Amino acid sequence: MPELPEVETIRRDLEKEIVGRRIKSVEVTGTRSIRRHKTKADFIGRLEGLKVGSIRRAGKYLLIGLEGDDILVVHLGMSGQLQRAKGPKDPLGKHTHVVITFTQGGQLRFIDPRTFGELFATTTGALDDQVPELAHLGFDPLDDMMSWDAFGRLLASRHGALKPLLMDQKFVAGIGNMYADEILFAAGLRYDRLSDSLSAQEIRRLYRGMVETLTDAVKHRGSSLADEQYRDLHGEIGDYQGQHQVYDREGQACRRCRHTVVRVKLAGRSTFLCEHCQA
Repeated sequence: MPELPEVETIRRDLEKEIVGRRIKSVEVTGTRSIRRHKTKADFIGRLEGLKVGSIRRAGKYLLIGLEGDDILVVHLGMSGQLQRAKGPKDPLGKHTHVVITFTQGGQLRFIDPRTFGELFATTTGALDDQVPELAHLGFDPLDDMMSWDAFGRLLASRHGALKPLLMDQKFVAGIGNMYADEILFAAGLRYDRLSDSLSAQEIRRLYRGMVETLTDAVKHRGSSLADEQYRDLHGEIGDYQGQHQVYDREGQACRRCRHTVVRVKLAGRSTFLCEHCQA
């Protein structure tokens, strides 16, 4: 599933490509992708004729601000992609469910093989009712800078293992399984260390590892794994997977100490770590 770096990469591309453009027409071929709307006509009518004013990210959600009080909410799910096309003459990719055409030319296409992602139109006032989790998102590790002391107090207020806490969207927004492993490696901490057991130095390492890992991943335009289901707005794969230290590297040598990277199961998910570097 795309995590914060992938969604942020797409947000930045959208900001450059579609802000200020007016929606001429909308085509929907797969209603599952707009499942919050009763009909195609309802979804289409909420978008056509409106100009794109802003692009925001809230955790793993993209919020495309339209004229007035309207918002197009995009959640990529497990395999969703937003891709820019020059126009109708560009071949339509398989699993393309929504096509937005702009009056100035060009299209925005939503592609989703597994159809867990979705698009829906709402208003600012109704957003929290439509997506209740947005009202309870934790801090954003890229946008909400805080002191080490403040971060330490947040950790101390919880009593739980570090990896599930990093993946708890109510604690910190946007981090999933992959980047939690990479952050914990950068911090030199095990996935099962308790959040209220960290020393001041470990708190600083964790905060620094989180910000630096996510910032670097955005710089490399996200991670595309073997299935290449994550692609950016231009259809290109990310580059950060080549920088992974532990994630999906079971049996390979740790790039720091040369010990073997191992995989363990945690709550049904694979967790990758170097038991020599992480304590």
